[in-house]
Amino acid sequence: MTGTDPYPTQAVVLAGGQGSRLRPYTDDRPKPMVEIPGTGTPIIGHQLAWLAAEGVTDAVVSCGHLAEVLQDWLASAELPLRVTTVVEPEPLGRGGGLKFAAASLPHPDRPWYATNGDIWTRFSLREMAAFHHERDAVATLALARPRIPWGAVETNEFGQVLDFIESPPSPYLINAGVYVFSAAFRELLPDHGDHERTTFPRLARERRLAGFPLPQGAYWRAIDTAKDLTEAAKELAG
Repeated sequence: MTGTDPYPTQAVVLAGGQGSRLRPYTDDRPKPMVEIPGTGTPIIGHQLAWLAAEGVTDAVVSCGHLAEVLQDWLASAELPLRVTTVVEPEPLGRGGGLKFAAASLPHPDRPWYATNGDIWTRFSLREMAAFHHERDAVATLALARPRIPWGAVETNEFGQVLDFIESPPSPYLINAGVYVFSAAFRELLPDHGDHERTTFPRLARERRLAGFPLPQGAYWRAIDTAKDLTEAAKELAG
């Protein structure tokens, strides 16, 4: 493998969030340690299995809230890849935290994946990496079209109601919390602060930021609330 190989073998998992909207599940564990009902495995366990299946051999897990709970689980679990944990010495913000974690990747001259610690998804990371490589992007975001949690009402030009649509897909694409970064991306991150307000807009202006729409039928869910856990369990059972 070379530094120009489009398929990363290393990843950063951002797992430091407090998950206040998931209480009481997160009273005694960080958000990525919450189990998906019916699986017996925490969110991060599903993520690491997915990364390994996509060719990742090394992952850096950035811990924060109740870091020792996550570190203890990682130390005792049978993992399908090598895992290193890091804890920020002080709050660095999302961009600073990503830069800090990326410093522990084993191959600083090669591309890397990153994922938020509360995302449960399945799609081809290799396809996303090839997309990133073909566009010569510095960073590529996975883009999801989540379902709107309310029913929609369809009307005609006269204001007559035509139909009711239960939880339709959003007309807008959103940042799905999964990324491919070139080796050079780390140096563009702030030491402190939020890269989504600084680095990403700059790269977008320079046309060096790409967006990879998740393939039709790909599973994606952000686990933010207790309802998300319930819905994920239903989808799994279905």
